[in-house]
Amino acid sequence: MADRSVAPWLKSTLELGPVLGFFVAYLWLKDETFTVAGTDYDGFIAVTAGFIPVILLSMAILWKLTGKLSPMQVLTAVLVVVFGGLTVWLNDERFLKIKPTIINLLLGGVLFVGLWRGKSLLSVVLSDALPMDAEGWMILTRRMAWFFVASAVANELVWRTQSTEFWVTFETFFLPGSMFVFFISQAGLIQRHSTETEEGEG
Repeated sequence: MADRSVAPWLKSTLELGPVLGFFVAYLWLKDETFTVAGTDYDGFIAVTAGFIPVILLSMAILWKLTGKLSPMQVLTAVLVVVFGGLTVWLNDERFLKIKPTIINLLLGGVLFVGLWRGKSLLSVVLSDALPMDAEGWMILTRRMAWFFVASAVANELVWRTQSTEFWVTFETFFLPGSMFVFFISQAGLIQRHSTETEEGEG
């Protein structure tokens, strides 16, 4: 299927809407208890059960509109189904809480494997948006790999030591926000190794 353009606001809504919806729904239902077939489920479990079809629907709409999904989007959807499903099935919120840990370790591991082989796999994904030389990509990839590891460690520390409400806020805002801050902090590296000026002169 050919790639198609879609309005940026709609794309952002489909990508971020389910996560923000999870946050709002949790705040609304966190103190509620739902009894299904004789089993009590708290608000977190109930919201998780609703989150799974919502994120799958949003990804399906995004694929229908654009003709593609990024590997990150596919990975996230798969892990939401797996760990969210285990959370609901076993009535244990810990499974969904370790999802960000698994995602970040997988991404960091993939980048480290590429570095070990002398390649920047990050450049495969972002080279069109960030034209840089090979040295710049290797440095950024190394930093990005360690950033993913740090994010995984941070998630483990938060969900194991803090309340569920704090973790939901952390997962909804801090983790995405830290990614934004990370790239802002790399502006100097990106500028020093940019090939955009050289290509323009050529």
